[in-house]
Amino acid sequence: MLITFEGIEGSGKSTQISRVVQALSNSGRDVIATVEPGGTELGMNLRSILLDSNTGSLDPLAELFLFSAARSELLFEVIKPAIADGKIVLCDRFVDSTLAYQGYGRGLEIEMVAEINRTVCAGVWPNLTIWLDLPVDVGLNRAIGRLNQNNSIEGRFEKEDVLFHTRVQDGFKSIAKQEPDRVKRVDSCESIENVSSKIIQLVNEAIS
Repeated sequence: MLITFEGIEGSGKSTQISRVVQALSNSGRDVIATVEPGGTELGMNLRSILLDSNTGSLDPLAELFLFSAARSELLFEVIKPAIADGKIVLCDRFVDSTLAYQGYGRGLEIEMVAEINRTVCAGVWPNLTIWLDLPVDVGLNRAIGRLNQNNSIEGRFEKEDVLFHTRVQDGFKSIAKQEPDRVKRVDSCESIENVSSKIIQLVNEAIS
């Protein structure tokens, strides 16, 4: 089973994934967590390009293909073998981020982005997607605060203006509206504990 976590910057994905991993492990489930871009040597190399503030602007198509290359390798090295072994895979970002960021955010043709997603995934699709939803300004403030606290250089997308992130948010809203059986919205403005409780309930329903 593949469960993905989506949302704008600062939505709390990594925090919630770690809590879900703990909950599933405690219940005896075989679970692994991974991240996009990343999870493989190639993915981490591409991550250093795609998320580094010093990279600056990229051609939207080049950005799309770099994310897609990282995903293809992650599927080949990590996700497909884990699913074949009967593991539950939790992934921090997946196809919906590509559609929201490079499609809605960057303005690439939506169906073209969707077709590339389908081609790369070759039939591997999320069984459940948790969309952590919160206002753009709240998310950006959280994300920038975290970057400053951790002295992180992974702030390339945080440097985009509010209009870009609003388009991305609109993308996630549209995806959730089109696929309500797969994409489940969780209000990320609530406390970490309340958000975790709701997510774990959704995950347990999906794997039962």
